[in-house]
Amino acid sequence: MQLSDVDIWFQDEARIGQQGTVSRIWAEKGTRPRAVKQQQFEYVYIFGAVCPSKELNAALVLPRVCTEAMQLHLNEISAIEPSGKQAVVVMDKAGWHTSKRLVPPDNVTLVPLPPVSPELNPQEQIWQWLRNNHFSNRTFKNYNDIVDASCKAWNDLTSRNGLIKSITSRKWAHVRD
Repeated sequence: MQLSDVDIWFQDEARIGQQGTVSRIWAEKGTRPRAVKQQQFEYVYIFGAVCPSKELNAALVLPRVCTEAMQLHLNEISAIEPSGKQAVVVMDKAGWHTSKRLVPPDNVTLVPLPPVSPELNPQEQIWQWLRNNHFSNRTFKNYNDIVDASCKAWNDLTSRNGLIKSITSRKWAHVRD
């Protein structure tokens, strides 16, 4: 296998739900704008992965994080990775990432990050973009509303040509021939 046969992916999970993000908003000087903060506890997890160099992405919206959910996500990455290529997936060391029950597909290699180093995973910037552009200062009616909003947000992110590459490209993760 040559380096040109390798694609570097970044993977992580984010919880999205009714205990959302409250962020700054513009308001007329001298006023005190109000932001909504829900008290309910319904949520979903977005399992997301991106390959900046090829602008590939894979995401699943699931009710919980566990080894089985992670297996589904790795299978999705494997199916999206072009034939004859190897997906090197950079991720943290969450328990469901390191479980012995997790069996990466043949075309997927897992590369764990050092402990407590989220700044090394560009997928964190994807979550920040989604929160800033889709999830802050909003409410959700119910579980299905959260699922729908999560899917719409991911689809909006991935439909913007060049956005994934601009947010997640890193010089240290560039594969050279």
